[in-house]
Amino acid sequence: MKLPLSLLNPNMSSGSGSLIWFRKGLRIHDNPALEYAARGSTCVYPLFVIDPHYMEPDPNAFSPGSTLAGINRIRFLLDSLADLDSSLKKLGSRLLVLKGEPGEVLIRCLNEWGVKKLCFEYDTDPYYQALDNKVKNRASAAGIEVFSPVSHTLFNPADIIEKNGGRPPLTYQSFLKLAGEPSWACSPLSVELSSIPPVGNVGRCEILQVPTLKELGYVEEDQDEFTPFRGGESEALKRLRETLSDKEWVANFEKPKGDPSAYIKPATTVLSPYLKFGCLSSRYFYQCLKDVYKNVKRHTSPPVSLVGQLLWREFFYTAAFGTPNFDKMKGNKICKQIPWNDDDKLLAAWREARTGFPWIDAIMVQLRKWGWIHHLARHSVACFLTRGDLFVHWEKGRDVFERLLIDSDWAINNGNWLWLSCSSFFYQECLLFQQYNRIYSPVSFGRKYDPNGNYIRYFLPMLKDMPKEYIYEPWTAPLSVQTKAKCIIGKDYPKPVVSHDSASKECKKRMGEAYALNQRLNGVVSEEELRKLRRKFDEGDEEQEPKPKRLRQKLTD
Repeated sequence: MKLPLSLLNPNMSSGSGSLIWFRKGLRIHDNPALEYAARGSTCVYPLFVIDPHYMEPDPNAFSPGSTLAGINRIRFLLDSLADLDSSLKKLGSRLLVLKGEPGEVLIRCLNEWGVKKLCFEYDTDPYYQALDNKVKNRASAAGIEVFSPVSHTLFNPADIIEKNGGRPPLTYQSFLKLAGEPSWACSPLSVELSSIPPVGNVGRCEILQVPTLKELGYVEEDQDEFTPFRGGESEALKRLRETLSDKEWVANFEKPKGDPSAYIKPATTVLSPYLKFGCLSSRYFYQCLKDVYKNVKRHTSPPVSLVGQLLWREFFYTAAFGTPNFDKMKGNKICKQIPWNDDDKLLAAWREARTGFPWIDAIMVQLRKWGWIHHLARHSVACFLTRGDLFVHWEKGRDVFERLLIDSDWAINNGNWLWLSCSSFFYQECLLFQQYNRIYSPVSFGRKYDPNGNYIRYFLPMLKDMPKEYIYEPWTAPLSVQTKAKCIIGKDYPKPVVSHDSASKECKKRMGEAYALNQRLNGVVSEEELRKLRRKFDEGDEEQEPKPKRLRQKLTD
């Protein structure tokens, strides 16, 4: 849909105009790039570019969505853009939406509109690093001022790396010592704008309204349930206010504690998707938390506090920014080289909630339907896929999370999969999570939070009538009980794809051998060495006797 010309100012001179390029940072509050674009300008062009590769439907993907993103995240983004457009209109402006390859579109707009300033929030993701360098070079050559402030994170990762002698710190505590207090922390942030100069003449550029899912080509019926979390700055600030209103909860927040089975009212802030898209400023969130801490008698501290969680985010951003091939095992100097299984059937069973372990499958259903799961639920399914039971490559699981999560963030998603698969750093800091022989039981871990299995009953309705004694391991229920519950295992719900007891023992053994190989070769493991270890694992599989599946699992976490 084209933008009505009545909403533009065709007489506005573009000689002192600015272009604010939105990517993340989809907000008005604490937006230094927007403020700078507005300062001293006769007109401002607020631009968002729809990248077809990111937003056009891909019928070949394993879930509704584009090539790179599931439909829940695209919907969350569209909500956020519509909210940003509404906020800009209240300030006398509006969001200009164009479609195409972002670099090409932006360069065309710079040429067409004749602006003097180009402003956009600094982004550390490799995709944007390459794109931004291309655009900045073109703008500078044309004599256009470029302003790209760091405001998506609390710190500039490059500064932390420089303090550490050119290398990213690889432990949380060393990161904290280097980072200290943010330089801006004691200064008031600008959280309101009274007005923005109007939009100038857009010339021949075909401006669109913020599209709907349908206008992008999606059939909403393809998704049987959408995320209950709506995108946008307005929703982010509302959720922030609700969180801060319970000062005792904020002061006592302690990760990793919390109930991963709580779905009606999640046992956490659910602010991560708003931070991911920049609908909520992490800097503003940080200051708000510090204000709460000042007014309570006692509060938790990093790494477990809410401020500690923001600092974990910074840690991952810094590690990712300073580590080549951070999103891969091969060529990644901080990643253990492990000969993971390449088993697409096991991967598909995990991805499609067909593992036969209700706790794991219920989490994966919530992920597909809602695009969000509790952090301990993420830990459970990541451990199960990799070092706990299936020994499938962490990159495969990372790809599923990257697609389906509404809060999928390149640095944090990769960092967490490296962490939870015990492929990289951190393990010396937090024994609960990082020793590879400490495994989340796919049976007992969920049961300790939700003995009745209400979470499973909600997301796996075929098991809703299963007695609580069997809800976490229904394959152990007598046939008479399965019949009464109208759920025959192997027919109405799958049998377990592995025996947890034997699979977890085998995974520990493999991790031990892979670690020993990495230590012996000082982390420089060749393809041939990995193949040898892979063959050894495969031969061991062939020699093993079949294991009985009717086993009672015990909690090993």
